[in-house]
Amino acid sequence: AVLLPILRPAMLYIGSPELLAFAVLGISMVAVLSGSAPLRGLAAGCIGLMISMVGSDPQTGTLRWTLDSLYLWEGAPLVPIVLGLFALPELADLAISRQSIAPGSKQLATSTSGMVQGAKDCFKHWWLVLRCSWLGATLGAIPGISGAIVDWLAYGHALKTEKGAGLTFGKGDVRGVIASESANNSREGGALVPTVAFGVPGSAGMAILLGAFLIHGLVPGPDMLTKNLDVTYAMVWSVALANILGAGLCYLFSAQFARLATLRYTLILPSTLAIIYIGAFQGSRNWGDLYTLLAFGLLGWVMKMLKWPRPPLLLGCVLGEIVERYLFISIQRYGVEWFARPLVIIIFAFSLFGLMRPFLQDIKIHGGLRKMLTGFHFKPNFQADQLFYVFLFAVLGYMMWEASSWNMHAKIVPMIVGSVAAVVMAVSLFNYLFRKPEEQADVGMAGQMTEKIEQKIHMDLDATTDHLDTWTIIRRAAMFFGWLVAFMISMALIGLIPTVPIFVIAFMRLEETKERWSLVIPQAVILTIFVYIVFDQLLTIPWPQTYLGDWFPALKGVIPSV
Repeated sequence: AVLLPILRPAMLYIGSPELLAFAVLGISMVAVLSGSAPLRGLAAGCIGLMISMVGSDPQTGTLRWTLDSLYLWEGAPLVPIVLGLFALPELADLAISRQSIAPGSKQLATSTSGMVQGAKDCFKHWWLVLRCSWLGATLGAIPGISGAIVDWLAYGHALKTEKGAGLTFGKGDVRGVIASESANNSREGGALVPTVAFGVPGSAGMAILLGAFLIHGLVPGPDMLTKNLDVTYAMVWSVALANILGAGLCYLFSAQFARLATLRYTLILPSTLAIIYIGAFQGSRNWGDLYTLLAFGLLGWVMKMLKWPRPPLLLGCVLGEIVERYLFISIQRYGVEWFARPLVIIIFAFSLFGLMRPFLQDIKIHGGLRKMLTGFHFKPNFQADQLFYVFLFAVLGYMMWEASSWNMHAKIVPMIVGSVAAVVMAVSLFNYLFRKPEEQADVGMAGQMTEKIEQKIHMDLDATTDHLDTWTIIRRAAMFFGWLVAFMISMALIGLIPTVPIFVIAFMRLEETKERWSLVIPQAVILTIFVYIVFDQLLTIPWPQTYLGDWFPALKGVIPSV
């Protein structure tokens, strides 16, 4: 509200070189978001960058890694990738451990002490709230910077600046939630700036708002900061009130939300999986979205089991297109002079520091560069989890081999990124193969003691799969992903809506913890009615074609989604 008139000249100064620098700054956060394995995080970030380049090259029109599929011409949509990387692995863990989300915490679900403590935590960490809110609003004001990036940048900022964050973030430390949500809630306020001042929407919500502007005859630009200033500030205060009302509703229903964490996995998984499938289908409303969901779900679960960081992979997927687009625009528009722009130099300096900081810390922990480079032996220490490196090298090798035949403009960025990924993975694998077991650690932000502390914290979480043997985990994981495949087969045969009640009944009755029919039937009926009313009638989603509809065309008008 205060900076809206002042930020106009600053926004006019920002061009494609600055937007490129901001994207590079986001990529530099992969080391921070990688915990004690920044080399793995950097490799995952590079692979994410290459995934983001799948599709038609914007410079030459070259089709890159599309596998002769029309679905991949515009790249893999972000929604099924995100759901696959983060949602499905958590549900897989629930199915494997066969526990509730928070076992043994039923007494907390009915207590208001958690709500009071949450409010106290925000006031206690008020400086973190303000810092991350400023960060979210500032980055939200830059068109082209995704909301997902803002959340991770704020999380990474807190991880670097808060005392002891490296040991507790991701293990229940509320400061991580406060940081990302402060930036998330302030982002829309920042996105108002380019929308109102220049007519450039800063987010998807602002794009809808811009359409409403034009419908009502409001032209974004100087008029919104002069004669229509009252409308502008009405929107500002609306965003502020929305945060207050939203927080109030969450406080009102928080006890009900908390009880969900104590439910058995057989009560949570069927409904959640059905909604995830519908959500993933919104990527491009193509069968490819569901294949992408399943593929990245399996990849995300393997990465989680092998302690590979997943946020860098997502960050690379989000930022890759931005980096490549603004790089070519900057070169075409400014040549090499864009390197000398002051803001670009400053941001690149911060990016370089962000990438080098974990390495410098590791050198310090080992007592200097010379000591860090010692401690290797010539007998390889082979372990089963190193097969994942083989898989990644195979995928990376195929991608670079195919890229070698493309036009120079289409292949230069993928080849550079792929080469960096190969070198980083080779160094990381060498470290695991030849470093002495007592000194073995990926080049990290903490030493062996930090690893032990993190493992201890991880073991203290009751809802993990650490109490199970390897073969039990693999068998139950195969059963879980088998359910996902069965859902897709049924969806292809008879449609999504008829599949929902069948899937709910089958899952709740055939799993080891058989639920009572008095719970199964109501859940199946309620979920089916909810999906039908919300997604079929209100949102009128065009469901994918089914075999039943092809065999019996008359059923298309009778059974929804067939």
